[in-house]
Amino acid sequence: MENHRSFCPLNLIVEIIGDKWSLLILRDMMFENKRNFRQLLQMEEHISSNILTDRINVLEREGLLTKAADPDHKQKITYSLTEKSIDLMPMLIEAMKWSVKYEAVDRVKYKPAVDLVSATPEFQQDMAQGLIKQHVAAKPGK
Repeated sequence: MENHRSFCPLNLIVEIIGDKWSLLILRDMMFENKRNFRQLLQMEEHISSNILTDRINVLEREGLLTKAADPDHKQKITYSLTEKSIDLMPMLIEAMKWSVKYEAVDRVKYKPAVDLVSATPEFQQDMAQGLIKQHVAAKPGK
């Protein structure tokens, strides 16, 4: 059994994704369809390659990502979300909703995110199903 500060539900999630990069990696995979290291490295927030490697390893170890050889380029790795990580999508949307309400979000530059926070639950559910089809059901090379 791993050592945890506590087994409080909030503490357990903070220990997995409470750093400053993990949610941004999941964001880019969910909402921008970034699937490989180079794409993730180009995030607007300028993550360093060693931190990205570390966070991908943690997310994979925690069952939030899987990796497979890219069928078109055997030396490239394709990362996929898991159902466990896709289940975080409502939480990410709620966090963005809070930010849009209380922070100085650039509503023009980030219009897709602003629009997403007001999307219907049905739209969000359809989006999650699409991610499952794209990441979980479809394996690279199929």
